[in-house]
This record gives sequence, C-alpha cells and structure tokens, in this order.
Amino acid sequence: MIHGLLWFPLLLVFVLLTSLGWLERRRQNLYRIWAEGSELAKLDECGAAKVKGGFISWSSFEAGSFQEKDKFEIKSLELIELMALSSGEAPLTNESQGQCRLRLIGCGKELDVPFSDADRAREWMNQLMRKARCDL
Repeated sequence: MIHGLLWFPLLLVFVLLTSLGWLERRRQNLYRIWAEGSELAKLDECGAAKVKGGFISWSSFEAGSFQEKDKFEIKSLELIELMALSSGEAPLTNESQGQCRLRLIGCGKELDVPFSDADRAREWMNQLMRKARCDL
C-alpha cells in the first residue's frame, strides 16, 4: 500500500505533462493552419504574427483559437522601433536579449507586436523594412 502511495504523485505528474504536451501540439497545429501561405510567420509565448498579402497581422491564442488583435499595411510602414516589452517607452539596445516588442509606425497608426526573443524581433525588423522598400 505504501508503494502505491509513493507512485501516485508520479502518475499525476505524468498525466499533467501529457495533457500539457497535447495542448501545445494542438496550438502548433492550429498555428500551421492559421499561417498557411504566409511570407513570414512566428509563434511564441507572446503570440503569433504573420505577413501575408502586404499586411502584417498579430494574434493571440485564446479559447482554443487564434484571435486577431490588429493588422498593419506594410506599404504604409515608415518606421520600426525595437522597444522593451514591459518598461514603457524605453528602446531596446543592440545587446539586449529577452522579451521585447516591435513598434510599427506609419500613416498616423502605431502597432506593437510582442516577441519573446529579441534576436527574432531584429530579424523581423530587417525583413519588414526590406519588404516595405520592395513594395514602394
């Protein structure tokens, strides 16, 4: 009996990890469907973003689906700033790592797209500026 009680917490941990893995796999499968045909796409714990048809759109994963938060036309892109995620209006330095956001500015509109990795955000920034120059 004592051996069964010792193994019971391990069984609960196994069931918990299995269910979390299943949920993550489901989220990734839904992301693949959502991002299909995109020129550029990303998925991380901050949300999902894609570039498709001259627009960048940002979504979050809520209630088992991707809910679109906002959309920005790449042609109207004038400036991209790399900002710290939680410290207000502080720009991110080149050496900084971790969570951040891209601020897209153009035509009197601003859109903040969160990223969990600063290196990936820098890559997106470069690719978006190339795309904006090509569309002009």
